[in-house]
Amino acid sequence: MRILPVVSSLVHCFVPAWLSKSYKSQNAVGDSTIDDPTMRLNPFPTLLSLGICAGIVSATYLNDARSLQPRRQTSMLIDPAAQPDLPTINAATAAANAVNLNLKDIQGDILIGMKKKSELFFFFGISNAKDFKKNLKSTILPLVTNTAQLLDVSAQPQTALNIAFSQTGLRALNVTDDLKDSPFSGGQLQDIANLGDPGTTNWVPEFVGTNIHGVILLASDTPDNIKATLSSLKAKLGNSVKEIYSLQGAARPGNQEGHEHFGYLDGISNPAVQGFQSPLPGQAVVPTGEILVGENGDGVTGRPPWAKDGSFLVFRQLKQLVPEFNKFLTDNPIRAPTLTAKQGSDLLGARMIGRWKSGAPVFLAPLVDDPVLGADPNRNNNFTYGAPGQTTGSSNATDQSKCPFSAHIRKTRPRADLGLPESSSSNHHIVRGGIPYGPEVTPNEAASNTTKTERGLAFVSYQSNIANGFQFLQHLWADNARFIHAGVGFDPIIGANQGAPRVVTGLDLMNVSRPITLTTDFVVSRGGEYFFSPSLSAIANTLSV
Repeated sequence: MRILPVVSSLVHCFVPAWLSKSYKSQNAVGDSTIDDPTMRLNPFPTLLSLGICAGIVSATYLNDARSLQPRRQTSMLIDPAAQPDLPTINAATAAANAVNLNLKDIQGDILIGMKKKSELFFFFGISNAKDFKKNLKSTILPLVTNTAQLLDVSAQPQTALNIAFSQTGLRALNVTDDLKDSPFSGGQLQDIANLGDPGTTNWVPEFVGTNIHGVILLASDTPDNIKATLSSLKAKLGNSVKEIYSLQGAARPGNQEGHEHFGYLDGISNPAVQGFQSPLPGQAVVPTGEILVGENGDGVTGRPPWAKDGSFLVFRQLKQLVPEFNKFLTDNPIRAPTLTAKQGSDLLGARMIGRWKSGAPVFLAPLVDDPVLGADPNRNNNFTYGAPGQTTGSSNATDQSKCPFSAHIRKTRPRADLGLPESSSSNHHIVRGGIPYGPEVTPNEAASNTTKTERGLAFVSYQSNIANGFQFLQHLWADNARFIHAGVGFDPIIGANQGAPRVVTGLDLMNVSRPITLTTDFVVSRGGEYFFSPSLSAIANTLSV
């Protein structure tokens, strides 16, 4: 098995240039994603090239280790019709080339969003830094899946792998550069006052402390693929790491694929990132640098060069009290004259979220769900909260008849509430890449209106600046009772008040000024951590040396 890559590498050193280019073209997506200058050697090397050839053998073996993995006939990703489609590999490559973005050097999960069928988060501590660095280069790096690979089904591995490090993890690797991100530097535990959590009362114990040095993300279409990959990986890493915690997630079954546990279609509002994809109507277009460090739009200066094309990964385990949420809706239907009690309950839930379960926005479907609208990605995100067709100015500061100011999707993306065009009024965008975890609600839970087995969302967001991204959205928007207008109250879904009751207005269509007090947090933070997801070249040239 090892002879072929060695022979191929030696032949590559001495073949004409056109053959070298042909080899590179054929292996462009399936390679190790590091731009190896040895692939561009002169066609007639001298004996001095023998030293270089030895390096090529090693690099090509990494490439071959990846290529020997079984390849796919069907994608590991989900693709709900209502969510924005991922670009084709050709379209993404053309867009990336226009802004000099290297999709093969960017870890795949960052730009892909909420598209995984099955995913496991493996949180680890580094026990032996020297051995881990060797394993990082020889074992983990060849398995790290880049963006280009995920866009090409034929290049997808059976199990995709990404890796990210906490601040304490970088220190364990003796990487002391300042990434110029205060929340990341301090860690999520120190940031708890900005997140609305009632201390660490509800946190998973493993998140309390600084022992988590990193997280490995494993994604596939089946848990068995992930289990097999993880088992092999742990055997190879040996005592260089220790497992601290893991969480298995999966897309919900059947027609609930792409929906979170409350039942609402998710992922519709993820932005279109320049250099990666073309926007759909109403989709926010964000500069590459809002998501990727060191690219156009990243306003932070002084970061180390190796951090370029990495992204800060926020992980939060968010428990969802689904039976309790459904009971609240049943007990508090909106009493509109034309609606049944069931329709009134459905409307209350839609106004809390800002969308119906189909994905249709309440701003465009104010009274009842419109599944046809919800399933149409060219229409389900094409609104501003302003007047029809409005492209400038701001929304009506008093009208909540179509959508409450407090609605979850309005709190986290205010659109015309901040004025238009949106791109010039807000740089607080994130790419969300989370996945549901836990089983479906059982008949016993539904009958008793009580959660007995934990389920929720493994929340993941990517941004180049946590303070401008996730932290801002949670602290200054979702948890801000006066945003954007006085008296709006908390986000009724993710808004947090340190465990205290939350007052929300705008939910009752018949009396939008009526305050409603939520005494239960239907989404409970179980804690998390802040990580940095580096480029593949950073792993190869900085973190593993």
